[in-house]
Amino acid sequence: MRKVAAVLDPAPPHWVGDGFPVRSVFSYDGLGREKLSPFLLLDYAAPRHFDPAPHRRGVGEHPHRGFETVTIVYQGELEHRDSAGNGGRIGPGDVQWMTAAAGVVHEEFHSARLTREGGTMEMMQLWVNLPARDKMSKPGYQTLLDADIPRVTLPGHAGMLRVIAGEFDGRRGPARTFTPINLWDLRLTAGGTARLAMPEGHTAALVPMHGRVTINGEHEAGAAQLVVLERAGGEFTVGSGTDATVLVLGGEPLNERVVGYGPFVMTSEHEIAQAIRDFQGGRFGQL
Repeated sequence: MRKVAAVLDPAPPHWVGDGFPVRSVFSYDGLGREKLSPFLLLDYAAPRHFDPAPHRRGVGEHPHRGFETVTIVYQGELEHRDSAGNGGRIGPGDVQWMTAAAGVVHEEFHSARLTREGGTMEMMQLWVNLPARDKMSKPGYQTLLDADIPRVTLPGHAGMLRVIAGEFDGRRGPARTFTPINLWDLRLTAGGTARLAMPEGHTAALVPMHGRVTINGEHEAGAAQLVVLERAGGEFTVGSGTDATVLVLGGEPLNERVVGYGPFVMTSEHEIAQAIRDFQGGRFGQL
């Protein structure tokens, strides 16, 4: 069995813009620097009701370089626009996979409909590091609709697993990745247990969002806690006495230096300084 290395609490809640009250499950200032490579940061916005408003809530224009942002919507709707000419709206079950790479400026807001009618927003954003050779690649964008994400029914009526990236039980996720990554949306039914596995030597972690889960029959974790597994070993189990929703992360470690400054993540201080100069000089483009 792949052993549990740690069960960790998230940081206190904080607002990102005026539309996303989040808890940082991990960041590149901590475990995301090495222990969770290639993953850098994970913010979870738990369900929150928003009343109708005259103006869209969210985050205005801001830059990124050197990594990818993966946004999963569970409830509500988001609208995205960036300086590479990409944009769109995603709703429940949809995923937005933005490759910032050499640099983009983008904005993220509640959709016009959610703003007008009000409603509940729940979402998660994951930052995925790019290897040094790809950090200055051309920016890209993938809209992964819920209908296009494969579902695998788990044995023993344990629940269902959506394959966003990577592979599970012979089904491949639609996301295109620069390095080997598994990103799974696990939905357990009450009393169900899933038997999962990651390749030997890969990072493995999971984050419950709803319900309380037990890993390998002995380690418990609740909403927004981070469960880090050791990189050695194969299978591990995730069970729950109630219905539960769990994000499962797996990936090949990059084994490269991580130097981050706000929305820029590179491999050296010189590259960070260059990113700042490029952004200030308008070389990330404009919305």
